[in-house]
Amino acid sequence: MSQLVLPGATVASLQRLGALDPVDNRILLCHALGLSRTGLITQSERALTADEAARLSGLLQRRLDGEPIAYIVGKREFYGLDFEVTPAVLIPRPETELLVELALERLPPRGRVLDMGTGSGAIAVALAHTRPDAIVTALDVSHDALAVARRNAAAHGVTVQFLHSDWFSAATSATFDLIVSNPPYIASGDRHLAEGDLRFEPAGALTDHADGLAALRRIVAGAPAHLAHGAWLLMEHGYDQSAAVQALLTAHGYTDVQSWHDLAGIARVTGGRVVTP
Repeated sequence: MSQLVLPGATVASLQRLGALDPVDNRILLCHALGLSRTGLITQSERALTADEAARLSGLLQRRLDGEPIAYIVGKREFYGLDFEVTPAVLIPRPETELLVELALERLPPRGRVLDMGTGSGAIAVALAHTRPDAIVTALDVSHDALAVARRNAAAHGVTVQFLHSDWFSAATSATFDLIVSNPPYIASGDRHLAEGDLRFEPAGALTDHADGLAALRRIVAGAPAHLAHGAWLLMEHGYDQSAAVQALLTAHGYTDVQSWHDLAGIARVTGGRVVTP
């Protein structure tokens, strides 16, 4: 399928294109023409120039080819903030806001929090923006992802210490009052990896190339050495993994182990506390 926009087409007529979802169409139209949603209304009779038509045609074609809207426009809203996203990072999703909300409830004043596998920095930046008193550290194994995360932190004027690290390797002897993570949790070979937006996202941020629990096991096993007495470990996971993650936490001696459901009613985050003797 192709979508060619001709010069001279009006903004109003382009909002009625049937090839795309209306929301996708509006976002791409705003992006191509540099207009706000209000601008689409006030400039509804504006006729596109040849350059504008060519630019919009290219954007529409990328979306028709399946490329995620967030990568096409280069940003995604998360926890009320706009985040830069590139193909180097996972696209922030609304369900991950549950992890931020749970973290904020458990983060003490001037608390130290570690975000593991930060990607775009969405979780770390949202925490630092909401709680300026917090001491936020974020790590990722991808240099490209860390570059995006640093730009997002700068864009929102927050202070986050970023570490290049394969999980806990660069954390050394640091201790935190809270650890959060949205790690790769899709099992290798899962059909969803070949569907929708996931086809375009970095595989290393989606799958552990194993059974979907490999990264979660490493985090659960390593976190106690880096958590203060009574501190929480909170992890996002797949829709069918809560029981397995609870079992991992219990086996490693965590207390108050439980799961929380997202707005769709799916057990999305599981966590527990470390209580030292």
